[in-house]
Amino acid sequence: MPGCRAYSPQSRMGEAGVEVPGSWGDSAEGRAGVDLEWIRRFKSAELDGLVKEALEHNPDLKVAAARRDQAASLVKAAAAQGLPQIEGTAGGTKTSRNFIGFPFGRTGGDGGGGGEPTVTPFEVTTYTTGLNLQWEIDLWGRIRAGTAAAVAGAEAADMEYRAARASLAAGVARAWFAMTEAAEQVGVAELALKATDDTQLALEERFRSGQAGDQGSLGAQLRLARSDVAAAKAALEQRREALAKTSRALELLLGRYPKGKAKGEVKLPDVPGRPPTGLPSELLQRRPDILAAERRFAAQGMRQREAKRAVFPRLALTGSNGTNTDALKNLLASDYGVWSLGAGVTQTIFTGGQVLAEIRRRGAEQNEAQAALQKTVLQAFGEVEEALQLEGILGRREEALAESLRLAAEADTEARANYRQGIGDILTVLATQNRALQAKAQLVLVRRLRLDNRIALHLALGGDFRV
Repeated sequence: MPGCRAYSPQSRMGEAGVEVPGSWGDSAEGRAGVDLEWIRRFKSAELDGLVKEALEHNPDLKVAAARRDQAASLVKAAAAQGLPQIEGTAGGTKTSRNFIGFPFGRTGGDGGGGGEPTVTPFEVTTYTTGLNLQWEIDLWGRIRAGTAAAVAGAEAADMEYRAARASLAAGVARAWFAMTEAAEQVGVAELALKATDDTQLALEERFRSGQAGDQGSLGAQLRLARSDVAAAKAALEQRREALAKTSRALELLLGRYPKGKAKGEVKLPDVPGRPPTGLPSELLQRRPDILAAERRFAAQGMRQREAKRAVFPRLALTGSNGTNTDALKNLLASDYGVWSLGAGVTQTIFTGGQVLAEIRRRGAEQNEAQAALQKTVLQAFGEVEEALQLEGILGRREEALAESLRLAAEADTEARANYRQGIGDILTVLATQNRALQAKAQLVLVRRLRLDNRIALHLALGGDFRV
């Protein structure tokens, strides 16, 4: 029975109308494929466990899974239209009818028939059972086209679920890195507070001992140091607030109540080696959002075909088999069986342009899906190229900040030594101290940005992951 078969429409990726380069513009060709275990590359058992927990409890992923299941159910519903539809019936009726003038005509009168007519009531009880069959023969493939559209929709939903899984894993990793960076920034802020405290204490000791000749100048320097202490305290509280916020964001991804109590590593992990990128043409067959967009495009093509097939006549077979009796005890007796068998053709003649309007509407939806596919492909290429370019930019930025931190730390050490020996001034100490702490905070930030970009690269390449 052709109506029973559900098939997947052929790929329409070739109709995307996007030029695919032979290699990535910002890197050499990576023919080693794409990493499927990129979460493990960060070498953190804690991160692996958090991703697994999120996959089990995240509400958004449950929504994506439910949508995938709904789409799969639509396939069965669409395919069922091409199968025989059988329903069973059973019932009983009791009717009363009045027969006028039966069996003796009129009553009373002068014998000439001028009396009132005779009214004779009859009551009839009927019991029936039956099986009714209706089967539309899919001569033109209308039902098959609708079923194929449902299959493509289910495949798109499955790709969207896969994309949601990868996106959730990436979101957990990013939140975990952000929380770890926030914890490191709290540590930097605590160092800043300690440094300003030490500077303030040194100035107060000098002020009390009268070591400086210009007490007015020393008083101004002491006020400046106290201002720096207050500013450092405010900065520390701001960093603690950021830590609590990132902790709550991670807990929400994990499906936990957002208490802000989640804890991460004390230090960001090292950035793993550069992953293989594969070829641009492979991206079209690997990235789930591209595959989902292509399946939606294919589904719209099938829906337009379904609308066109609706113009042709519909052939339907009908039949019934059952019993009809006036006694309940005879309900299952074959002697009282009744049956019927028929066939009919239905042809739409006039609908006021409704059928043609539906064909045009579905054609426009197909064009929309094609444009959406083109946009998705171009965005995917752009995301890969951007992530590859940022790999180099952020790497060089980290190297420069590491060198800046090294020099600032050396300058801070020398300025403090000179100040203790009485040959330096407090303004130089404050400047070198702030420079070193700012460089350290910026270095922590750029290391987290490199990790985020690495996650973005894996997602852009369409790399799946294994827990």
